[in-house]
Amino acid sequence: MRIFIFALLSQLQNSISAQIRAFAVMARSWRKLPIPSRICQFAPSATLRQNHRICVGKRVLQLTLLISTLTAYTPKDYSNLLGMQGFSDPLLQMHFKLYEGYVKNSTDLLAKLKSMTDPTTYEYGALKRRFGWEFDGMRLHELYFGNLGGKAPLDKGSLLYQAILSQFGSFEKWKKDFIATGTIRGIGWALLYLDREQGQLINVWINEHDTGHLAQGYPILIMDVFEHAYMPQYGLDKGKYIDAFFSNIDWSVVAKRYSQ
Repeated sequence: MRIFIFALLSQLQNSISAQIRAFAVMARSWRKLPIPSRICQFAPSATLRQNHRICVGKRVLQLTLLISTLTAYTPKDYSNLLGMQGFSDPLLQMHFKLYEGYVKNSTDLLAKLKSMTDPTTYEYGALKRRFGWEFDGMRLHELYFGNLGGKAPLDKGSLLYQAILSQFGSFEKWKKDFIATGTIRGIGWALLYLDREQGQLINVWINEHDTGHLAQGYPILIMDVFEHAYMPQYGLDKGKYIDAFFSNIDWSVVAKRYSQ
């Protein structure tokens, strides 16, 4: 019996060790979280069974802490945008608060899904569908805020500017098409996507957060055209909001996304 328990505990320890190593690889690629190489300190006075229980318990605890770290998203700070011309501080602060809700919901949903033991339930399927909406809402806002705060126009010598000229004929033709995309009736986003397979630049309408994305497409420029992005300040005049958006694009960020 003792041999059986020893073998069972050894198998459990090896299984958990394998999971920890897998998560360690993920962690090191994500800000290189430090993972101790040894966490089992065997007590000479303890029995073999006690030592294995201590070791397995420590590994389970470490794995639990690591999983919670990997699944927790934190809001990014975009307070540097306050005072931006064309965007009132109350509008931006409201928008930041809404963005933080997507971050919290993404974290909560992912934790909830990981805790569910039966993936065949209706609740699991509903939450799985919802997660993509919340996650895309979080990431799109980060990309949107990230390409704001600039003053200088797009450098005409940049690779992005040259690609726009080549594919659209002129910067103004591209801009007209992008604005037309953003003024489509509905709630969502206007994105300039790079199709990396072909090198093609495509202006795309994203309905809400999760419908219309291009598979393997890379987002270059993101404009939020949900009502909350402009109506508190501009009412129904979406055109004035789009003008303010173009006046504040950080083209250095957008050009860098293209050339990455």
